[in-house]
Amino acid sequence: MSKEHIQEVILHSLQDYFNDLDGQKPTDIYNMIMHTVERPVLMAVMAHAKNNQSHAAEMLGINRNTLRKKLLEHNLL
Repeated sequence: MSKEHIQEVILHSLQDYFNDLDGQKPTDIYNMIMHTVERPVLMAVMAHAKNNQSHAAEMLGINRNTLRKKLLEHNLL
């Protein structure tokens, strides 16, 4: 799956989200999207890294301590 395809899926999902609001005012969309997307990203990267946090952090381009904090936030540890 290409980066462009992922972007298309996200765009389509957001369009559906706005349609489902049925006139309600959307709020805090950025945080909602980041929190929603972050968990499956962490799960996929950790699986690919065979649960090696150092390798996963390197793949994500973040510090290992930051990864650990995010894993705890999402109850993945």
